[in-house]
Amino acid sequence: MRCAGCISKVERGLLALDGVSAARVNLSAKRVTVDHSETLDDLALVDALERIGFEAQAIESPTAQPAPPDRELTKALAVAGFGMMNIMLLSVSVWSGADGATRELFHWLSALIALPVIAYAGRPFFGSALTALRHGRTNMDVPISIGVLLATGLSLYETATGGENAFFDGATMLLFFLLAGRALDAAMRNRTRAGIASLLSRMGRHATILLPDGSTRRLSAEELEPGMTMLVAAGDALAADGTIEAGTSAIDNAMLTGESTPEDVSIGQSVHAGAVNLLAPIRVRITAAAQDTAIAEIARLMDEAGQSRSRYVRIADRASRLYAPVVHTLALLAFVGWMIAGAGWHQSLVIAIAVLIITCPCAMGLAVPAAQVVASGALLKKGLLVKDGSALERLAEADIAVFDKTGTLTLGEPVAELAHVDEHALPVALALALSSHHPLSRALTKALTAQGVKPAAISQPEEIAGEGVFAMFDGQRVSLTRPLGDGGATATELRIARQCWTIPFHDALRPDAADAIVRIAAAGLDSRIISGDADTVVSGVAADLGISGHGRVSPQAKLAELERLKAEGKRPLMVGDGLNDGPALAAAHVSIAPGTASDVSQQAADAVFVGERLMPVALAVVAAQRTMRVVRQNFGFAIAYNMLAIPLALAGLVTPLIAAIAMSISSLVVVANSLRLARAAR
Repeated sequence: MRCAGCISKVERGLLALDGVSAARVNLSAKRVTVDHSETLDDLALVDALERIGFEAQAIESPTAQPAPPDRELTKALAVAGFGMMNIMLLSVSVWSGADGATRELFHWLSALIALPVIAYAGRPFFGSALTALRHGRTNMDVPISIGVLLATGLSLYETATGGENAFFDGATMLLFFLLAGRALDAAMRNRTRAGIASLLSRMGRHATILLPDGSTRRLSAEELEPGMTMLVAAGDALAADGTIEAGTSAIDNAMLTGESTPEDVSIGQSVHAGAVNLLAPIRVRITAAAQDTAIAEIARLMDEAGQSRSRYVRIADRASRLYAPVVHTLALLAFVGWMIAGAGWHQSLVIAIAVLIITCPCAMGLAVPAAQVVASGALLKKGLLVKDGSALERLAEADIAVFDKTGTLTLGEPVAELAHVDEHALPVALALALSSHHPLSRALTKALTAQGVKPAAISQPEEIAGEGVFAMFDGQRVSLTRPLGDGGATATELRIARQCWTIPFHDALRPDAADAIVRIAAAGLDSRIISGDADTVVSGVAADLGISGHGRVSPQAKLAELERLKAEGKRPLMVGDGLNDGPALAAAHVSIAPGTASDVSQQAADAVFVGERLMPVALAVVAAQRTMRVVRQNFGFAIAYNMLAIPLALAGLVTPLIAAIAMSISSLVVVANSLRLARAAR
């Protein structure tokens, strides 16, 4: 499946079967989801797809198979580029006036280079066209293949008979531009599937199971079943969902809840696959395993969101639906018309080839990607990497910006506030913090070490999971514990005998967050925060930025909010970093993640910004809007070019060589106009 035309053929072909109620193509994964009655089995559906010209096979897991990279397409592009450049060098000599034996020699050299290049680089088009024709249908590869083969055959004839014109340069140039577009498209689609595979890789691969006789056994995640009891050591990732039967600990559950602080857990509480046990061993009764876990559900949500995104029909794809029948008709009319007019088969064939080449939609095809590449390069210099080729197009359409808080608007690193703590207590705090691996202890250690504080000589340090760190100092009991009644704020309590200090932690805003929000508003987008963090914390950040904010929002609720906005006709831009943001990032109209985000979020997002500054997000919005203005200009030029060039070709005023040159010049004009976007990110 290569384009919107393939999607339409597959879905219509399956829906024509008795018993099929729905068929939905995921072009990124090259997969079809079919709702069908029990009278149809997998073999019947595979046969139906093969009858309409598509090889198919049934898969068991809906989320576990990323699409393989299309290396053959990249090799074909490299070969076409090599051949095009060398043949063009020879053609320049012919155009400069070489004739007679010199011209024939250059034509033969061009033929020696072009024939193997066309045979190899043209395989993606020839194979697809042949498959389509075998099943009695056409696609856009059919006229491309006919044009290339006719141009090559006529060029061989001209070379063998000592003719003036050979069109090997036009044929290889045509293949190179078309392959470049397809290679870029294939790379973009494969990234989508890699994100889901990355998410599932966060699950524990194995688990130690406690057997009824008291012995243990190591099982893979796929062998786990509800009702089993697994032993989870400190530092291990859970391989299944379950309920704690014994032990207390703290877990890193940020990928599901969005809460950046580790969550204390004890007997009776639920834990999920993918979470990391941080402190002490726990015993967990499995309630859901493999494809039934919460993390697998998140992967499915991302996959479904990806399917909805794949239904976004690009303008070039829509044009491709009409390309094949229109070009076939025009070329045939040109050939028949000139034969009737008495031009002879040679002249009529030359004109028909010129029509096939001059109508190649290169300028149309480059109108969007050329502008995207230049604008993406400008944004890269400002610290934002655009991953998806259509991201700028969708970013220009965004009308509301939705931000996660921790790690997105803030730096995601808790900073201890120590100004109110007595100086004599600081060494004790450092000694206690050094006795723990808790994230807040590490943050406290970092702050005290930066102040030059030396640790006190404490004795009998003991860390109790879920409570804190305890020790003795100068015969007095000292501790670093969770404060009571903290109202959801992130803090710890330092106690030395009867003296007590509450040490709050704050997650600092990115230095230019407020300016970035103002710039985004100036571009016409409203901003808001939805976060898994505590309401009080989110409200404070929202107030500082002058926007609205909601806390304690689950991954499912974030996804629902994005869907609600889209149902209202909005086109939301989602900016988030956590694993829990993955479905929302995939479901949003367009999404951006910071470089410090989880691998899953970076894979799910359309763009990634690096560094501590948030301004690249605002610049991306501005650049995207400028990019689409240039894209519209490019489309206008491409349409004007075709309106002028096609009549000239039909009138017999254009040779295949001139057609290839005109097609190339039209592409260069589009590229030159796109280069103006080099300063778009300002």
